[in-house]
Amino acid sequence: MRRLVLVDTGPVYAAVDPDDQLHARAQHELKRLARDRRQVVLVYPTLLEAYTLVLYRLGNRTASQWLQEITAGAALINPDPVDYRAAWRRVLELADQPVTLFDATVAVMATRLRAEIWTYDHHFDILRAPVWRPEA
Repeated sequence: MRRLVLVDTGPVYAAVDPDDQLHARAQHELKRLARDRRQVVLVYPTLLEAYTLVLYRLGNRTASQWLQEITAGAALINPDPVDYRAAWRRVLELADQPVTLFDATVAVMATRLRAEIWTYDHHFDILRAPVWRPEA
């Protein structure tokens, strides 16, 4: 079985926007994930968040093309109701931190699925989630 990597919004957006400061890194890491035969998984809430960024920052045409490509290339999964409940409990436990429900949901799912998260967001460290960090 291929090892799972859940994708956060930052890298998935950076990979599509050539003007993003992390674009080259995201492209390189995508190739690394493919080379390492990692199964890239996108949680539906992340798909929704990323699509909204692509739509408003890069326009309708790019958003439509991106949506076709991402849904053809990544596995998509839905959180279970128990994942959402665990996520909002984590957010409430960390009320002094600016942790989003998007991130908490992905963190909970990564733990449950024994997967790592491909992210550029330090909040996953606060959430004590397993983060995929490719060797330099």
